[in-house]
Amino acid sequence: MTHPGSMTHPDGLPVGDGSAAAPEHRAVRFPYDGSEIGTAPVGDAELAARAVEHAAAIRGQVGRLTAGVRRQVLAGVADALAEAATELVGLLVLETGKPLVDCRVEMARTVATWQSAADEVAHLHGETVPLDLQASGEGLFGFWTRRPVGVVVGIAGFNYPVLLASHKIAPALAAGCPVIIKPAPATPLATLRLVHLVRERLIAAGAPAGAVQLVTGDVAVGRVLTTHPEVAAVSFTGSAAVGHRIARDAAPRKTVLELGSNAALVVAADADLDAAADAVVRGGFYASGQACISVQRVIVVDAVAGEFEKKLARRLPEVTVGDPREPGTRVSALIDGAATERVLDWVGRARAAGARLLAGGERTPDGRCVAPTLLADVPDGEPAWDEEIFGPVVCLRTVPDLDTAYDVVNASRYGLHAAVFTRDLRAALRTVESLEVGGVVVNEVPGYRSDIAPYGGVKDSGTGREGPRFAIEELTVTRMAVIRAP
Repeated sequence: MTHPGSMTHPDGLPVGDGSAAAPEHRAVRFPYDGSEIGTAPVGDAELAARAVEHAAAIRGQVGRLTAGVRRQVLAGVADALAEAATELVGLLVLETGKPLVDCRVEMARTVATWQSAADEVAHLHGETVPLDLQASGEGLFGFWTRRPVGVVVGIAGFNYPVLLASHKIAPALAAGCPVIIKPAPATPLATLRLVHLVRERLIAAGAPAGAVQLVTGDVAVGRVLTTHPEVAAVSFTGSAAVGHRIARDAAPRKTVLELGSNAALVVAADADLDAAADAVVRGGFYASGQACISVQRVIVVDAVAGEFEKKLARRLPEVTVGDPREPGTRVSALIDGAATERVLDWVGRARAAGARLLAGGERTPDGRCVAPTLLADVPDGEPAWDEEIFGPVVCLRTVPDLDTAYDVVNASRYGLHAAVFTRDLRAALRTVESLEVGGVVVNEVPGYRSDIAPYGGVKDSGTGREGPRFAIEELTVTRMAVIRAP
């Protein structure tokens, strides 16, 4: 495993076109054993304001970069990330504590995201408007184009730091917007490395390095970035509570919010139960459950509930728990001790309210991890069912039929992704129509996400859509041109 110290980049923060000294540095620790893996510069409100002011000053210059230059930069970053993938995977494992297999997936998806953004530059165009449909438009020629929205702020979560940052930086550059990224305080190192690579490619293409900046820090930094009058759009991935506050504080600036969820997987009476059980094992515990579309609620039609529960219980021991650096590990330590205590508290509350504990529900013998946990019959009103647990916990509930299952899924305040397992095409299509979510997945995990597809939620799961094509639309505005020939 490569130590992060082997990847060199400036010691300060990438603010402006160079490196700005940070007021302090803070240790970054390996969640699995608490060891220090490096130190990271920590910014403050003053540096955040300086970054916004620099971005505003070069907004016009970035907006005038040709499509060819933007595509060159984006494709170059994709190539650079592919070359640095092994090093970055090693750093991600140490920084996030996420299993090696999941960090490899993150890097592959990250490269694909930059490649897709490069491709989408060629598709950024407008169209003509037949103004003479109205009498007032006779003799007029009309067309609209898409123009960069302006300064973009991206705030990423800790669970997939490089991928989430890429879903903000790459579309912003493709759209012609300067962007400032704020990584999660616990996981700044890999994102710093990403930004360093991007700025190298910007400079090589003759573009300003300050088109991409990064500021670390606490709530004060975030507040400056989301409320500064020069900021045009804020793209945030994180918890619903924080996202809702950002939306209020940022107004009237545009916000793209990718928030939490408690993803449901519905098992119909005609489902392939082995495939459904496999999906719960794969989809409920990847990234140690720290994914917003991991399987949290499993809703099973009563006719097959007993058999499905037995199949799932037999499969659960296959989920290997331990050191995230080992290729076979599927669940490891959560991001910090507070997250671990919260997950265990929610499990305890569910049991006290009458839920059955089928597996797990406690720390592993070494005390480092939450054992893969399976609960049944968690009542409404308990956070393990109602909220996003963000840990290796899956909750089972039985219902009489599919219609009831749809009602249970839709009763949540969240709506990001959901899945259904069925052999009936009519039932599958009815699920797509019935579930109030941003994405419905049939016969696969709700955690399936294509990085080129529109991704986002409804209700408290957010607003706007990611995926390069769709994020570029979010980060541009139409400009209408009306011309009368002299």
